[in-house]
Amino acid sequence: MIPKELLQDRYWRGLIYIFTQHAKLSRYLTPEFVDFEELSVHVDKLKKASKGWSTSEKFMLALALHLYNGRNKVDLSEADRLDDKNTEIALKALRLRYTG
Repeated sequence: MIPKELLQDRYWRGLIYIFTQHAKLSRYLTPEFVDFEELSVHVDKLKKASKGWSTSEKFMLALALHLYNGRNKVDLSEADRLDDKNTEIALKALRLRYTG
């Protein structure tokens, strides 16, 4: 269960949006990877789990992690590989993070 106050937090809402809208990432919205009680994202575990993913799936993870915490870098040029649905998810997540 996602705490409602996190949906108002600019650092969490982009990540939450991507994870809830993306088919593969939604499977990782568990306390093992994203712990809402501890308010932590287990970046290393997520990156390890993503080793065999497609480039576009890895991009969506990288974007979610970047929106949550700028320390996680993302190469925006890799967005060229996204299909229309994932492009819309990415754009909305960016708006959620940067426009309030």
